[in-house]
Amino acid sequence: MSNMFELRKPNPLLIVISGPSGVGKDSIVQRMKEREFPFHFVVTATTRARRENEVHGRDYWFVSKEEFARMIEENELIEYAIVYGDYKGIPKAQVREALDSGKDVVMRLDVQGAETVRKLAPEALLIFITCENEEELERRLRERKTESADSLALRIATARKEFQRLDAFDYVIVNQDFHLDDTVEKVRAIIAAEHLRVHQRKVNL
Repeated sequence: MSNMFELRKPNPLLIVISGPSGVGKDSIVQRMKEREFPFHFVVTATTRARRENEVHGRDYWFVSKEEFARMIEENELIEYAIVYGDYKGIPKAQVREALDSGKDVVMRLDVQGAETVRKLAPEALLIFITCENEEELERRLRERKTESADSLALRIATARKEFQRLDAFDYVIVNQDFHLDDTVEKVRAIIAAEHLRVHQRKVNL
């Protein structure tokens, strides 16, 4: 009979940081990396050319379109999408290896990608990042100055739709302007609390 007072090893978590464009998902994940949280941060595979300052295996896995097509055909990707004519996707093997090693896995995905992960791994932990209101989101997108008027309108319309998908998520965090560390601390607290649950999530991929 096992001793009820033995220290219980928590199951590794599959954590998805998601939400509409402009809410700060990249900044949150980047700050988590800077603070050296003991997680495996998923590296995305892409068919686009490597930029001068990028490192293969750290920033992205750079693969040919032929290799990416093979990965799709052999069901090796958790999810994938075409972004500006290039393919991006998340290799299952990388996530499985990290989970098998006992590490929590963090990935940043759009809302559709998060829902794909939920179908594949119902026990994944989905965190929806938002900003205070639609006006704030529009302001952030405008300040990027990377969008044409048409593109901006499309992103805002998409964001409205994505807010309606909130029920698919476990937690929601408002990422307030100039409060990035508070947001990151809330993400860390959610993960810590999940590890203290009596009935642990068990991710199968």
